[in-house]
Amino acid sequence: MTIRYDITHTTLYRYSEPVTFGEHRVMFRPRDSHDLRVLATDLQCSPDANVRMIQDPHSNSVALVTPLGPATELKIVCTFSIEYAPSDGAALELSPSALIFPFAYSVDERFDLELYMRPLHDDPDGVLTHWARQFMRLDGPTGTRDLLLAMNQFIRDNFGYSARDEEGTQTPLQTIKLGTGSCRDFALLMMEAVRRVGMAARFVSGYLYDPSLDNSDAADGGDGTLGAGSTHAWLQVYLPGAGWVPFDPTNNLRAGTSQLIRVGVARDPSLAAPVSGSWFGAANAYLGLSANVSVRRVPD
Repeated sequence: MTIRYDITHTTLYRYSEPVTFGEHRVMFRPRDSHDLRVLATDLQCSPDANVRMIQDPHSNSVALVTPLGPATELKIVCTFSIEYAPSDGAALELSPSALIFPFAYSVDERFDLELYMRPLHDDPDGVLTHWARQFMRLDGPTGTRDLLLAMNQFIRDNFGYSARDEEGTQTPLQTIKLGTGSCRDFALLMMEAVRRVGMAARFVSGYLYDPSLDNSDAADGGDGTLGAGSTHAWLQVYLPGAGWVPFDPTNNLRAGTSQLIRVGVARDPSLAAPVSGSWFGAANAYLGLSANVSVRRVPD
């Protein structure tokens, strides 16, 4: 069964006086695949801008937006409709060689996955590696899927969620020490932990559907969904036989959910920012950023 969503993503930058703008990279178009089809897209910018579309090295669709004149606000509104056919997460079959952890990728897989297996952050005292290894069983074999599901749930149950508008991501060691973080921080923590124990993982940015928001303006839904109303982040782990499998440690969501709508993938969170760019003016002119995402399911 397919599900249709209408999505609007609005980003607004405000300034105390007119400033000029350099090129902005806008990553908003969902990634087409066997389970997701883009039906329509639109991008509006104020002030008027030149817009051209490219694909980055990860095959993400990126709009290069160059505003044409000075302004006290830069507003970018992306709207699109998609058709989504979520897979049956329970039916994802791993290759026999990958059922038990640790497992080895084939030579060809390792060649293609190398960038996604290499940790990005130092772990000089082995804190992150030790944290990741707590999910290995001591009384018998560890199932690969069981390890990942346990790690995904542990982050949801034991870390405090804190939304953060500022750009950037905490390091995994900071997140472990603080015990709190945003969806970006949790995705990076699990991604780096997975890499430390020998699996390939990549960062995913996109949108989160919360059914309780279909008739509500609340930032977080009554069903406990965290991160709805703004852009969201999670990770994918490459498992032989199943391919790239999603895990959302912020909400303990995994393969088969219809709530995660992917837009961009990258080896590093900085490469999957929804909007990034430059402006030119007085150093104190910047007043702030606001972003809002509306994800609505279209009734059958």
